[in-house]
Parts: sequence; C-alpha cells; structure tokens
Amino acid sequence: MNPWDMIPVLLLLLFSVALSVGAGFVVLIIRRGRRPRQAPPAASVCAAHSVGRASFARRPPCWLAVKSRNLLAVQCALGLNNPKPCSCLEGMAGEEKLFIAPPVKGWILVVGSGLPDPSDDIDACFRFVLDASRRLGNVQFFSASRILLHHAWVQADRGRVVRAYAWAGRTLWKQGRRTAAEKELDVRCFDYTDSPEHNFFGQLDVIAANVEKVPLVAARWSLDPARIEERFLETERGVAGELSRRY
Repeated sequence: MNPWDMIPVLLLLLFSVALSVGAGFVVLIIRRGRRPRQAPPAASVCAAHSVGRASFARRPPCWLAVKSRNLLAVQCALGLNNPKPCSCLEGMAGEEKLFIAPPVKGWILVVGSGLPDPSDDIDACFRFVLDASRRLGNVQFFSASRILLHHAWVQADRGRVVRAYAWAGRTLWKQGRRTAAEKELDVRCFDYTDSPEHNFFGQLDVIAANVEKVPLVAARWSLDPARIEERFLETERGVAGELSRRY
C-alpha cells in the first residue's frame, strides 16, 4: 500500500481519539456538577451569620446611655421638643435630630445629630452630660469616628463625673481614674501635655485601637447599640424630637 494512502486513515483515527477524550471530559464535568454540595461546617455557618447581623445592626457615631426604664422621664429630662413616635429602625439609623429608644436591659439609649459633638465643643458636651446626670442619675456618653479617629467615653452619676476621656487630635477631656473595663481592654489615654501630633504615625495604631474599643467599653459599662436584637429594632418604637436647650 502506498504510504500516502495511509494519511487519511491516520487523520481519521486521530480525530476519533480526540473526540472520545473530549466526550469523556464532558461526561466527567456533568457528573461533578450533579453531585450534591456538602454543607459548610457549623462553625462557618455561625460565623457568616454573625457577620451578617453585625453589618445589619447600625452603631451610631454618638450615643447617650441612661440607666432607666422610664422613657417619659428621659424625654422630660432632656426637654424634648416636638415629640413624635418613631420606629427603632429609623431612630437608631440616625434619621432624627434626637431619638429616645425604649429600655433595653435596664438602659435607655439616646442617639441623633442633636447630641453634642466633643470635637466641636467639649464644654457643651460636659454641660450636657452633667445636666442629664443631675436629672437622671447614671448616664454615659460615647462617641467614635472611624474616619477622623475622634473618640470619647464619659460616665457620670448624680451630677458628678466619675470618668471621662475625649480625644480629637489631642486630649480634650480627661477626668477620673481608669475603670476596670478600660484596664481590661488596655485602652490608651493620653495626658493633656502629650503631643501625639509630633509622632502621629507612631501613635496612629494606638488611637485607631481606641476607636474600635469604644463599643467594647460601652458593652461593659452599659450597652453597645450594635448588639440590640434585630427583632427588637423591627417591632419596638421610641420617641423622636429635638433638644429644647442649648448647652
């Protein structure tokens, strides 16, 4: 037989082999696709669920915690103007000037843009907390900005500041002894004479860590707003309005 006559036969044979191999790969892929996917480990499911809940719960940049179960008493003490019912979802999202939430575990949270900003006027923040404490007893103020890294935590009882620390590029307010929660969390509080701006980048990690620890301090002192159950936020209502006094 002429060797040139074998070329078509060999090409046909090679084509058949390639076709068979390709068909085998297709069948394998289809079979793998039909296999039931294994459920992820329980720990992974719990972790994913926890992340979802944490992202859903909105933590306000600033809030007041009052040890009370009497929403009306807090409303009167703050002198709320133009009060109106408001859902917790809307109120805790910061859509109102001031929102007073119903009590959770013996604490009432107050949030909103009407609260004084320590970085704008630390004296106004001092007067506000002190006045609220004289009227309501045990009150706590918290502030944390992840963008500016400003932060504050204040604890007052019956018109007396027990502990306060506020930082906005420098220490604005430092009063009282470090609490057990601060020691446990190893937060760093600069003195008035410290100048972190001279070594800002060296102190940046410490300052950023303080911001992240504000809600942890709040959880140990009273309540972290981001840990309120979603079901509570969806069903309960508080009262919204505006502060009647300027501090």
